[in-house]
Amino acid sequence: MFNFEKISLGFSFPSVFFFILILALAAYVIYVYRYTVPAIPKGKRIFLIVLRSLALALLLFVIFEPILTLAKKRILEPVNLIFLDNSRSIQINDGTNRSQTVKDFVKGLKDNNLSGNTELYTFGSAASGLSYDSLKKLNFNEGSTNFSRIFSTISKINRNISSVVIVSDGVITDGSDPLQTAIRQNIPVFTVGVGDSTARNDVEVKNVLYNEMIYAQTPTSVVASISNTGFSNKNVNVSLYENNTFAAQKNISLSPDGIQNVDFTYTPKGSGEKKLSVVVSNTPGEFTYANNKKVFFINVLSNKVKVLVIAGSPSPDVSFIKNSLRADNNLSVNSITQYAPDKFVEKNDRQRLLDSANVLFLVGFPSRETSQQLLQSVLKEIGDKDKPYFLTLSSGVDFSRLKTLQNELSFTANNISGDYLEIQPDISASQSDNPLLQNNASNILDAWNNLPPVYQPNVNLQSKPESEIISKVKINNVVMNRPLILARTLGSKKSVSVLAKDIWRWKLETAMKNLDLFDRFILSSTKWLNTKEDHKQFSVKTTKKLYALGEQVEFNAQVYDQTFNPITDAYVKVAVKSGSNSYEVNLNSIGNGLYEGTFQTNQPGDYTFTGEGYRNNNKLGTDNGSFNVGETDIEMINPRMNSEYLTLLSNQTNGKFFYNSNYKQLYSILKDITARSSKDKIDVSSINLWSDEWLLIIAIIIFGLEWFFRKRWGML
Repeated sequence: MFNFEKISLGFSFPSVFFFILILALAAYVIYVYRYTVPAIPKGKRIFLIVLRSLALALLLFVIFEPILTLAKKRILEPVNLIFLDNSRSIQINDGTNRSQTVKDFVKGLKDNNLSGNTELYTFGSAASGLSYDSLKKLNFNEGSTNFSRIFSTISKINRNISSVVIVSDGVITDGSDPLQTAIRQNIPVFTVGVGDSTARNDVEVKNVLYNEMIYAQTPTSVVASISNTGFSNKNVNVSLYENNTFAAQKNISLSPDGIQNVDFTYTPKGSGEKKLSVVVSNTPGEFTYANNKKVFFINVLSNKVKVLVIAGSPSPDVSFIKNSLRADNNLSVNSITQYAPDKFVEKNDRQRLLDSANVLFLVGFPSRETSQQLLQSVLKEIGDKDKPYFLTLSSGVDFSRLKTLQNELSFTANNISGDYLEIQPDISASQSDNPLLQNNASNILDAWNNLPPVYQPNVNLQSKPESEIISKVKINNVVMNRPLILARTLGSKKSVSVLAKDIWRWKLETAMKNLDLFDRFILSSTKWLNTKEDHKQFSVKTTKKLYALGEQVEFNAQVYDQTFNPITDAYVKVAVKSGSNSYEVNLNSIGNGLYEGTFQTNQPGDYTFTGEGYRNNNKLGTDNGSFNVGETDIEMINPRMNSEYLTLLSNQTNGKFFYNSNYKQLYSILKDITARSSKDKIDVSSINLWSDEWLLIIAIIIFGLEWFFRKRWGML
């Protein structure tokens, strides 16, 4: 009926009770109307009985919470999704005429009457629909190839997808490998490879290994992997450039093995972001020179990070922490150690050290002997100046004085007592990648979870909501809901807290096993604390550092107020500069304090940008950065078709790979899949009738009609 497969009515209570009560109500109404005053004709009595019975039945109907279920069958027509590679690599001239292969494949779909059951899409940096009448949009000019966009597009299509066909050279230059996503979607993927899979004579900067963050005036290694095909024993120059300025060069003989490493020692002179590039000289006979250069960016920190250790009293924790810090030549370590009221181990200018420090270590601080002046100076550094700090509840800490720092701590401490609990760390598997916990053990977490006991004050310790619990407490192998190691980021404020004393025991235990756990933890915490936090009130970034020529540069901004609530009505603009050229980009709000905008240019080179945010003509903040356009054309770097990946993608999804010479076999397969893929879909919808106010309105109207006619007929 009405094309519904099934119509059913259910109740929250057994339906038999509903019908019993309906009969009981009907009997009651008949009993009430068997005599009336004054007496009225039988026809009128029956009319009033029907009205009241119907009104009471509706009320009972609502009480039983009826749900109407409708099931309707739809025929889902199958569709084959065709994704055509529209990137610049299709223009590579390798003798196979890649672009014509793509166009011929589309023409074959029409010739084989498959256009009615197929939908065309192009993909490069993004995937977009394409009609058979607008094939001129297939211009092969996109600056990157992103396969993951294919499968994110598929996940949004609510159709009976019988198959997916990808026509591409298989070389991914942007995004992640979508193989596992494709497998989970359970749709056969057929791939058609365009281009030549034969290795061409070529020399390439295959990869560069480097540290993304280094210190100024500190030597570091930059290792470039140089691959070659057909040029063994040829001499080439490999050069390193900093911001397009020559930095170093090595002459090498290309290895007969086809790949070799070239190691440069790079010493940055100043801090800031540096653009580096490794360039191998051109050799006559190479298939392409586009892959002879690799560009990358590094962040150079100040050459010496100034660390100040402030101790409430001498203790083994102080000595061990200072020794670990001094083992790193990139750190300048000073200390303030109190041993009696107004008496300190070191004779130094304490205020000068506080002012110049980059990171503070508070070890057993404050103690009972700590002066109010020193305590307020520390509070000013971490509270007003947002100076990052490491804190440990070592021997001598005074909790009553510690409350002075309460607003800046990552935890709260209540119910103070003088007792201590013997505890061990308990770190969950979810923290295995935490940079603060890394060490040279074969099992990082086991090394932490088997450390010797330390001592935690027996007080009510609770982490604040913005703090991350890195480690909980374990007592006699029983995990307690008490924090041990906390990391806190709140705006530009950062801290690491170890809520225990005698952590020097960790150093002794691990040193005997040749583990660097303790030293790495102290030094990693220092680096993390000294790294500028991304969560500023106003920040602007590009989605990546290197863009192909013609590729859209995407800007993302975040805007918050002083309490870090998102601002959605700000005016955000970005000024972009390259040489004498300047541009302005206005970013659009997408909600929740997030803004985005795009910029596109056909001029290659280095670009800098400065973003500014305004609200009601008040400046919210500024941010800046840099990116590069077109210096390395990533689409031209690898001229070889990646038939191995295309084959893997097809085989893992129950599809099949075709070369450009035999793809015509695919048309009959698509026809067969289309014929077998029609299926029915039952759409089930449920309607909560009991929540429909119209039932109550109708019941009230019926009661009103009954009252109206009773009054009209003079009844009591």
